[in-house]
Amino acid sequence: MEKNKKSKSKNYFKEFLPYIIIIIVVILIKSYVVSPIRVNGESMDSTLKDGDIMLLNEIEYRLGEIERFDIVVIRRGDEYLIKRVIALPGEKVKYLDNKLYINGKYVKENFKHKKTNDFPTYQLGKDEYFVMGDNRTNSKDSRMIGSISRDEILGKASLTIFPFSRFGVKE
Repeated sequence: MEKNKKSKSKNYFKEFLPYIIIIIVVILIKSYVVSPIRVNGESMDSTLKDGDIMLLNEIEYRLGEIERFDIVVIRRGDEYLIKRVIALPGEKVKYLDNKLYINGKYVKENFKHKKTNDFPTYQLGKDEYFVMGDNRTNSKDSRMIGSISRDEILGKASLTIFPFSRFGVKE
């Protein structure tokens, strides 16, 4: 009888082991690779909409570099922001007549955004990024809160998964 109980418990373990492994893998992926995020607010209109659900790629910047115009998620204290990287470490950034200038040279922006009011040259340090929302008239970004340090950037957000009508990569 004792042997039969051990055999049954062994069978239960074998039966549930694949599910336990799946749960562990999902937890690890969510913790270290990708996690869902929700767009809150209108600062990235028209690229992203309030309520969009996206996947935050947390591993890409561990393997590669942050690039100009990437859409990133930033943690600032208790607040999470979704913005676009405009200028990289060590660069000088300014807007004049709704045009972006990096280190004094005009840079064409390959995405739609609202009108950007002029602002004077902003010099970034060696670990600083300048970020802005695409809805320039309604965005809390580097113009107000200053530059963003590398360790405040949690990852890249480019894939919208919900609503299904907006499914796809956003650039």
